[in-house]
Amino acid sequence: MSRRILALIAVLAISLAILTGLAIRRGVGGDTSPVAIGGPFQLVDTSGRTVGQELLKGKWSVMFFGFTHCPDICPTTLFEMAQVEPLLGPAVKDLQTVFISVDPGRDTVAQMKAYVANDAFPKRLIGLTGTPEQVDAAAKAYRIYYQKVGDGDDYQVNHAAYSYLINPRGKFACVLAYDLTPEQTAAKIQAAMKQGDRATSC
Repeated sequence: MSRRILALIAVLAISLAILTGLAIRRGVGGDTSPVAIGGPFQLVDTSGRTVGQELLKGKWSVMFFGFTHCPDICPTTLFEMAQVEPLLGPAVKDLQTVFISVDPGRDTVAQMKAYVANDAFPKRLIGLTGTPEQVDAAAKAYRIYYQKVGDGDDYQVNHAAYSYLINPRGKFACVLAYDLTPEQTAAKIQAAMKQGDRATSC
């Protein structure tokens, strides 16, 4: 697959992801009522332990779906979350970033463990993967789009670019758009934290 085609795929993926994020924030079909996001899931962390929705309880969570071979959206998002952490001051102890793979074929437990250990990523980063069925169920629960593109070992995965802020009760609070600066993301998280653990907006 040529670089030009891969670049076009990346641009289309980002555009679709941003539009999908806007649709979720505004409601489906112009409806301003919130879309139901979230639900039970079973995935595997970087120690090989099976975890579920209880992982999201007790802390604020920035949840992001991506994959370790992602050339742009995923590392950029995680780099920026690393910049968000110090902006939160002491409240950072109550925040975790949860990175869920949409590429279970390549993102083994060992691969996820090595990837999330990057010093440029958030210090409070949790990597999750699973079987194709587990990943698909989690993506459906959180209304995340993803699709494998291409064949062989060099395939890409188109996926949503936005993140979710989940409150300490494990419930959806708001969408964190891909185009936010670290300062804007930190401000949204702080606004939600001020509302308390039942926050449903930011």
